Amino acid sequence: VRATPPQSRLDAAQRRRNVRGAFAVGAAGRLPRHVALVDDVMTTGATVHAATRALLRAGATRVDVWVCARVP
Repeated sequence: VRATPPQSRLDAAQRRRNVRGAFAVGAAGRLPRHVALVDDVMTTGATVHAATRALLRAGATRVDVWVCARVP
């Protein structure tokens, strides 16, 4: 929905604020009930959390998050 500054230099609270309301599901197509969300690297989880919330609000009943790498 809106561009956000890079997350790399933000702390966890700033990352959550940065992506709050940044994602929405468009009305162009029908959303499947089960969605897999793929992220290359997850640090705080703020981005996948915000994207998951948007998918659930749009009608998904299950969202799996697949992450290639996790930063402690």
